[in-house]
Amino acid sequence: MSVFVALFSGINVGGNRIVKMAELRAFYTELGFADVATYIQSGNVVFRAEAAHAGALTDGIETAFEKRWGFRSRLMVRDLDWLEALVANNPYPEVAGDHTKLHASALEREPTAEEIARLAERCTGPESFAVKGDVLYLHAPDGLGKSKFAEVLPRTLKVPGTMRNWRTVLTLLDMAQKA
Repeated sequence: MSVFVALFSGINVGGNRIVKMAELRAFYTELGFADVATYIQSGNVVFRAEAAHAGALTDGIETAFEKRWGFRSRLMVRDLDWLEALVANNPYPEVAGDHTKLHASALEREPTAEEIARLAERCTGPESFAVKGDVLYLHAPDGLGKSKFAEVLPRTLKVPGTMRNWRTVLTLLDMAQKA
């Protein structure tokens, strides 16, 4: 069995679209996955599956999730190798120790050069970003909550994704490596 991480977008935010993590773990177990573990309330799931490809898992889990909870939540399923590469390829190692300043976004697909250029035009504050494959790294020196760039990032890039702070990324990696 292979280890995967599932990153939900938009659940348990601002008291909306509530999904209890115990229910989410039970849901994954009912779907036939093993060693299911969740981390914090934002919808991070580490699990084992016999499927060989993360893309095949994504569609099935998204469909079953919508049937169960009555709303659609975008989901990014990635394997352990992907998560290890995300951490290894961090272009901002000097700020990795401060989880409030470094974030990584799992993107639905690799952005085009044109999409990245459009985003770069909007990055005029203290923030900087780098895209490596289907991961966008964001260094926000003043924190994500104060970042004007973070506010325009999704609608400017127009590639769906879900962002996690660096502490969450490292915790998920540790959980996945131990699974």
